[in-house]
Amino acid sequence: MKRLIDLIKNKFFLVTLAFVIWMIFFDKNDLFSQYEYHQQLNKLKQEQAFYQTETAKVNKDLEELTSDKAKLEKFAREKYLMKKDNEDVFVIVHEKKK
Repeated sequence: MKRLIDLIKNKFFLVTLAFVIWMIFFDKNDLFSQYEYHQQLNKLKQEQAFYQTETAKVNKDLEELTSDKAKLEKFAREKYLMKKDNEDVFVIVHEKKK
């Protein structure tokens, strides 16, 4: 017990304890902020991976559309419902099951 009281009275221990408490709870870069920054970083990395895959898909589609006239016509018909002058377009919409 005397040893614990001596430790509490030690000025170096008190200063170190105050420093640790300050760094954990009150500093600009405390542990809670670091955890939030880490979570935000993980979210941004996931978004980066998503956008990189989407960019790769779009670049692949662009390459296909600029290289082949038949694929360009097929893409325009499917995505934008374009048609030739003497054609009719019928759009079939499937109902979603509830």
